[in-house]
Amino acid sequence: MATRFLNKAEIGAWQPYALPDGGGTAIEQARQRMQKAGQWAPWQMIGRRMAVGCVALEITQRCNLDCSYCYLSESSEALKDIPIEEVFRRIDLIHAHYGAGTDIQVTGGDPTLRRGDELIAIVHYIKSKGMRSSLFTNGIKASRSLLIELCGAGLEDVAFHVDLTQARDGYASERELNAIREEYIERARGLPLAVIFNTTVFPGNLREISDLARFFVRHADIVRFASFQVGADTGRGVERGRAALDTEAVKNAIREGVGTHLNFDAASAGHADCNGYAYGLIVNGRVHDLFGDPGFVRQILAASAPFRIDRADKRGVWWTAARFLATHPRILLGVAARAARFVWNERRDFVVARGKVGKISFFVHNFMDTSQLDRQRCEACSFMVMTPEGPLSMCVHNAKRDDYLLVPTQLKRAGKLMYFNPATGLLEDGIPGKIAIQLNRKNARGRTKEAHI
Repeated sequence: MATRFLNKAEIGAWQPYALPDGGGTAIEQARQRMQKAGQWAPWQMIGRRMAVGCVALEITQRCNLDCSYCYLSESSEALKDIPIEEVFRRIDLIHAHYGAGTDIQVTGGDPTLRRGDELIAIVHYIKSKGMRSSLFTNGIKASRSLLIELCGAGLEDVAFHVDLTQARDGYASERELNAIREEYIERARGLPLAVIFNTTVFPGNLREISDLARFFVRHADIVRFASFQVGADTGRGVERGRAALDTEAVKNAIREGVGTHLNFDAASAGHADCNGYAYGLIVNGRVHDLFGDPGFVRQILAASAPFRIDRADKRGVWWTAARFLATHPRILLGVAARAARFVWNERRDFVVARGKVGKISFFVHNFMDTSQLDRQRCEACSFMVMTPEGPLSMCVHNAKRDDYLLVPTQLKRAGKLMYFNPATGLLEDGIPGKIAIQLNRKNARGRTKEAHI
């Protein structure tokens, strides 16, 4: 009988997903995965509204920070950026798997360390395929001018990662780091971008999460999404173990911060132990839970499954919502009654706010330790990484990153097959043998003596 956790051999044997072979659409295949993993439920969006939550596209392994919970491998800093042709091929592969409308996280390492013209070309190519791009960055090199250029290329979201695990010089608390967050908010102000903040939660900052949630609510005119990710024992990170930290502790800290009992279980994507999603409406600075009636939320989720929404098309979103409500009069009446009751109950705040309603989403993600990869959670993963061979669960990918990094890339240059060596950055006529890198204090972040991988 199989044990709950994958052993080393099973991790090594776990393969990226193959392209759909005529056995159903991507959404239908995703539904089958959720059913197999025991995660097909009324709250489930994978297999109902979408085939995947998002796909990470790693365009560099280099980073200008060294987080204590870093998921990169020890070899990452020594590797050269894969050629842009290979990045384009992987974008094509994402489209072949999941189609238009897929959310792609342009990430790394830190993607802003890639050549600027190439980063812009990558975002433009994603847009040309009808997919959505989000820039995932620590923000150090994400200047206002770069964000403007990326918006022109089609960038739709920017996700800034800021927290104490990054050990930024001169900042000893999350509250002090708010100065950096405010700087990043101003960089994005007025641009057609949804601003996201990513926070790694660990024992050293759990007590500050409530205050941080309040900070995001205060800046909800710009910040649309706040993601809190429980630190995991994986990659080159030096932190090991989580103590008593779990997702419920994080959710409760967020609830305390916003002053209301947000429901994180009404709707979500993937495995219930991996993700929690809550949505708040803000009137006069007070947060109200949009998912406070989970039964009604799930009724809408089930009925609206056939309606596809392109978040990049704001007019289209409203038109799709109007068509849906017009064809579902009972739900329309339910929405109208709840909206009227909400406005009446909060009428004083509505008067002060002049009828303005803000919104903010909170997301809690529970990455797995490399040594404890739950097979059902891996099967039900909604967060993929695009490898050279296809999409793979992020947690499985983190457990065997070098299997997909220390490999040559086949290219065609001037009609001739060539092979890119990620260790040297050179093109070779023949397939390189074993690709080895030499780690030193510079490219291994000072943690490793000279060694070969």
